[in-house]
Amino acid sequence: MSEIRYRLPQKREIVTEFPGPRSQELSQRRTSVIAAGVASSVPVYAADVDGGVVVDVDGNSLIDFGSGIAVTTVGGSAPKVVEKVKDSVEHFTHTCFMVTPYEGYVEVAERLAEITPGDHAKKVALFNSGAEAVENAVKIARVATGRDAIVVFDHAYHGRTNVTMAMTAKNMPYKNGFGPFAPEIYRVPMSYPFRDPEGMSGPEAAKRALEMVDKQIGAANVAAVVIEPIQGEGGFIVPADGFLPALAEWCTDNGALFIADEVQSGVARTGEWFAVEHEGVIPDLITVAKGVAGGMPLSAVVGRAELLDAVHGGGLGGTYGGNPVACAAAIGALDTIEEWDLKSRAKHIEAVTHASLDSLVDGTEVVGEIRGRGAMIALEFVQPGTREPNPELAKAVAAECLARGVIILTCGTHGNIVRLLPPLTITDELLREGLEILSDAIVKHGK
Repeated sequence: MSEIRYRLPQKREIVTEFPGPRSQELSQRRTSVIAAGVASSVPVYAADVDGGVVVDVDGNSLIDFGSGIAVTTVGGSAPKVVEKVKDSVEHFTHTCFMVTPYEGYVEVAERLAEITPGDHAKKVALFNSGAEAVENAVKIARVATGRDAIVVFDHAYHGRTNVTMAMTAKNMPYKNGFGPFAPEIYRVPMSYPFRDPEGMSGPEAAKRALEMVDKQIGAANVAAVVIEPIQGEGGFIVPADGFLPALAEWCTDNGALFIADEVQSGVARTGEWFAVEHEGVIPDLITVAKGVAGGMPLSAVVGRAELLDAVHGGGLGGTYGGNPVACAAAIGALDTIEEWDLKSRAKHIEAVTHASLDSLVDGTEVVGEIRGRGAMIALEFVQPGTREPNPELAKAVAAECLARGVIILTCGTHGNIVRLLPPLTITDELLREGLEILSDAIVKHGK
């Protein structure tokens, strides 16, 4: 393991009013030209990002607990990513792999086939976004099985395209007014230990879901079961042990595909390359995006070779899919994860986070649960002494943290969850400082 290197000082510092005058000026310019439907959760404008800090245009340095929604896993300007991107753009920025292919696409595919679970023969197709990867995984599943039905879960988030909106559970803001949606998408209950009947095991929760599939859809009609091994936007819900293996076994027994949507949970975020590895599950197909390319737009479907080869020539692809610069960035990001041993770093971040925050569950009446794996941890806020969602508190805590220089994101079907997604390159000092500010905010607003 080589030592993590930083370009910017790794410190929190607020030097202007907040947001500062330059951010306010940009906000005014934005209002006149940017669509209102494109919203931002933080009112400052970034100028520089490195390691665990985001420096805004006014010179304020904020602790980053968001990573651009789990994208800058290796930091916002990791040296190896920057080096690879610079070298790539000096040669060419685009040819379209479907016209004139190039080695970078091939190398990324080789690397992804190597790190994804299972020792079976695999093939890969590259795209731009997580939603594209999920939609193409559905296309592959339907062609390979000759079936139409896709099973998804409560609280799921899979993207903003028409098919992936249909697969996504939450209406506002992702689906409201955008229908009609793609057909043959069916939703069943997720294993949600905090809200399931007390004592419900993973296999019991799987049985509950699969009985609905058998009765309401018919196993013979199911092309695929698609699930986030740890749900992202839905609330960082970690299913009970045994839930994922039971789903995968059912798929094998019934000729359906098990598709792991690892767009947010993958690429070392949870302490393994992919979250399904925590339970030894080997998906038929796995979708990859976000952290795979150090901030550049790249996604992939990786899976059993015979499944991807079931699609006719020209049936997969896109003008920008597997862009050469994004591929170069991915090679740099994957090298960085290995050289800096960031999987171990994710596990360390998990330990530090729990050591800092676990006392809030018993020490307050408003933190119902702290859950997650690696550097993918969430706190679920409830009304005092109950399990009723408390979205007002989540919003207040995030706002308090931001005012003190810590970027924190909320999520959850009810908006009552704060999620922590720090870069794996964050220093222990910054991590602990940010967690202390978060803890103070919870105590202050949770009274």
